[in-house]
This record gives sequence, C-alpha cells and structure tokens, in this order.
Amino acid sequence: MIRWWISALQLAELFVSSMMHLLYGFYIYSTAVAGDLSQALNEWFFKPNASLEVKREDLSGTNVDGLPPIVLVHGIFGFGKGKLGGLSYFAGAEKKDERVLVPDLGSLTSIYDRARELFYYLKGGKVDYGDEHSKTCGHSQFGRIYEQGHYPEWDEDHPLHFVGHSTGAQVVRVLQQMLADKAFKGYENTSENWVLSITSLSGAFNGTTRTYLDGMQPEDGRAMKPVCLLQMCRLGVIIYDWLDIPWLKAYYNFGFDHFNMSWKKVGLWGLVECLLGNAGPMATGDWILPDLTIQGSIRLNSHLQTFPNTFYFSYATKRTRKILGVTVPSGILGIHPLLFIRVLQMSQWSHPPDVSPPYKGYRDEDWQDNDGALNTISMTHPRLPIEHPSRFVVNDSECQPLQPGIWYYKIVEADHILFVVNRERAGVQFDLLYDSIFERCRKHVFRRTPQTLPNQAPE
Repeated sequence: MIRWWISALQLAELFVSSMMHLLYGFYIYSTAVAGDLSQALNEWFFKPNASLEVKREDLSGTNVDGLPPIVLVHGIFGFGKGKLGGLSYFAGAEKKDERVLVPDLGSLTSIYDRARELFYYLKGGKVDYGDEHSKTCGHSQFGRIYEQGHYPEWDEDHPLHFVGHSTGAQVVRVLQQMLADKAFKGYENTSENWVLSITSLSGAFNGTTRTYLDGMQPEDGRAMKPVCLLQMCRLGVIIYDWLDIPWLKAYYNFGFDHFNMSWKKVGLWGLVECLLGNAGPMATGDWILPDLTIQGSIRLNSHLQTFPNTFYFSYATKRTRKILGVTVPSGILGIHPLLFIRVLQMSQWSHPPDVSPPYKGYRDEDWQDNDGALNTISMTHPRLPIEHPSRFVVNDSECQPLQPGIWYYKIVEADHILFVVNRERAGVQFDLLYDSIFERCRKHVFRRTPQTLPNQAPE
C-alpha cells in the first residue's frame, strides 16, 4: 500500500512539473510572438528611418575602436539573436555594449557539439563536428554553413571575451580546450590565448543533482529512468524535429538537424525507432543532459584546463538558507514558480545509499545549496575531478589588479534565471551585474605585452 502511495505522489509530481514547464515554454513563445506582432504593427504604422537602422547595425561590426567583441553564450533551452523573434535570452544585456555577439547554438545538443558550432559561428565556414565523433554518435559530420563569420579575424592577436550562462560557460571552456588542442581541421594556429576572458553566470562546471530528479540514473549519469520528466521532454523533441516544420524551426530549434530526424529523411519508421530509443541523440548520449550529471561533468573536466593567460570570473547563484541546520528555500516570492519545487527538492537531495557515489569524498550536504537548476558548489569554479585555482570575492577592490589563471567567484542571492529572459525580475541587480561584467572586460582585463625598444629584438 505504501509503495502505491509513493508511486502516486511521484506521478503527481511529474504531472505538476510537466505542466509548469509546458506553461513556461508557452509563456516564452507567446511573449516572443506578441513582441513580433507589436513590432510589425509599429513598422506598418510608423515607418522607421532606414538610415538610422543601418547606422545602428554598423555599430556591431568588427571595427569599433579596436575593441574585442564580448560573446554571450546561452544555456540549456536557450536561443541566440534571430530566434524567437525579437526576444532576448539575455534580456537586452547585449545592448549595454557596442560590440556584443549573441550566437544561436543548439539548445539541447551536447556541450561538445555546441563548442564546435560556436567556433564556426565566429570564424565562418561549415560546422565540422569531427569524423570520429560523428561516427560514434550517429550523426552527420557537417552541419550549418556560416557564409561569413561573425568575427573572422579572431586569433591570438584578436582574442575574445566570453560570457556564458549555465551550460554556456562549460561550452566556452570546452571550446578553449579545443583551441589549445588545435582540434579544428584547417586551423593549425589556434591556441588557448584566443580567449581573453571567461565570465560564468550560474555556470554548470561540476554537474547538478537536478539531473537525477528530472530522470537521469544516478548509477552512471547516462541512462534515463523509464518514466520521468526527461522522457517526456525526449518525446516532445523527437516529434518536433521529425515534423520539421520550416517556419517553426526557424523560430526555435533544439539543434538536432545534424541527426537527420526529419520525416523527409527517415520516414515513419525512423520516428518509431527514435521514439523507442534505438536512434537519435538520446540513444547515443550526444545531448546536453548526460553532460550535466556529476559523472558527465567529471568526464568533461578531466580533459579541461584553466590556462595561465586567460582571466576567469564566476557568479554562483543560490536561493537557499539554513534554518536550525536544515537547508530550505530562502523565500517564496523571490524564486521563479518554475524553479521553486526544484529548489526544495535539491536542498533535500540524498544520493541513493545503494549506489556508488559519483566521486570520492562526496557528501550530500555539500550539494544542498542551489538555485533551482544547479547546485551552488558546482557554479563557483571547476573542482572535479581536481580543484582549479580559485579565489572567493566579496568586494571587487580586493582583487585588483586581476591575475589570469585564477577563478574569481562571487555568490549571488538569485535563482537560475534571474538574469536572463525577464529583465524586470532582477530590477537594479540586472544593471549592476552586467555593467560590472562589461566594465571589467573593457577596463580591467587585457594582456600586457612587453614593449620593444629601438634596436632591441623582441623577446
């Protein structure tokens, strides 16, 4: 009888979580459509000044006072400029600087695939996922074609600043490692020094226990439970990609085009194979969720370095506090309804006692503070399987001058989506955060190269 009650509660929780995510997705979609309709009506009744529009676009070009662009990289379920109409994933933060790029990467594709896409978005050309990786994961080697790179001059003399939210931060770290490993065919001169700074907003460095709550198996961090939120997500994504409705995918795309799941290519039987879990990204594990488990993050981090000439910054978020020694949500009104249940569940998470812990020295209490999507311990800096150099920051003045090769991190009272999508939620905090990030990129982060005196050979 007790087992039946537990199963009923789990199904009820699954239903509530599914409805919350569907409603939030519908809210985002309808907001984007409403914004586009409003803009279209304004343009119809009030013709914009064409010369002003051209001038504004020129400001985002590649030659504004010689400043390196700041690249904003979205997280899971995110989108870049040009998707979801005029809606901004970073809630308009890109307007705070004249040279900001907002790439649109796969919203559910693996961190590896997204890093490859980001490189070609910047340099231009046809996205090459790599022959060996593509064969292993069962998708096409080549993807989208960028006729013109958004920063084709990118190299060690023209490095970039990157700001990544959630999984976007880990995407940039993987990209930097690929640059150091010279992993892009035809680009033998790449190096880690192409990246000047990395700033992480709620970055997914060490995985999250939420993946297990959503349905990943804690035994290996690869497989999914038979009935869970992620299984429902999997079915929806497969059907969305199989239907392959052009105008809909132009509006929002999960990023799995290189898996060729369209009805035009695989037919009805291909859909059945994907739904049964015999084909597609979830069958091969080449999607974002395995990368977000603690085990998956350890596998990724084992190949990633913190480099001595790059500046690293991190803003870790949390919405929990301790009351009589028990970790609980820090409030109700300050936490987005989409995340409140998960904040509570993550604060009470216990690793199954009959399953081996994800790493030696694992303790449940270390992973209780969270922001509803990620655990705070995961967001400060890379710490698994080995801890990278870091420094906790209370006041920015304490760490001047900044040193490269160290993760400077702050802990901010916020949930996982406070600083994205909806600017009004964060209020003045939004401006304080992004203004400080952009100011640091422009005024405090640069590489000093020794000057060459007359008649003196450079070192």
